[in-house]
Amino acid sequence: MRLRIFCLVVLVLFAVTLAFTASLTTQTSAAQQSKPQITHVPAVYTDPSSGSAMFHAYCASCHGNDGKGDGPAAPALKNLPADLTHLAAKNSARFPELQVAQAIRGDWMTTAHGNKEMPVWGPVFLYLAHHDPAIAQLRVRNLTKYVESMQKK
Repeated sequence: MRLRIFCLVVLVLFAVTLAFTASLTTQTSAAQQSKPQITHVPAVYTDPSSGSAMFHAYCASCHGNDGKGDGPAAPALKNLPADLTHLAAKNSARFPELQVAQAIRGDWMTTAHGNKEMPVWGPVFLYLAHHDPAIAQLRVRNLTKYVESMQKK
């Protein structure tokens, strides 16, 4: 009799544990499905002389069309993208051109970019330039100048 009761208790505990685990798995997968996912796609070719075209092709998905950090991919990131319109204001009214260019190339990682959520564009620009460093640098310079033009006055 005691053996039957013991087996019944073990069976009930097993069933409750199994049901709880299934419920937890369903809740976890539902939460993961509700969070936006970022799909990685190859970089499209843009005109290296157009900072605007490059910004909208490569940066706007996270930083937003106006650079305020509210792009459609922003909710899927661990850290919100930087508001690029206030870089000069945060730097004593001087646009930090060198730091922006270094962040674009991947030479300088800010705290927000240290987790590699922001793509490192230097190698991508070099690839798009068919490994011509002058054209890759032209891309970085024109993109940096476009970000400078976005600064709040």
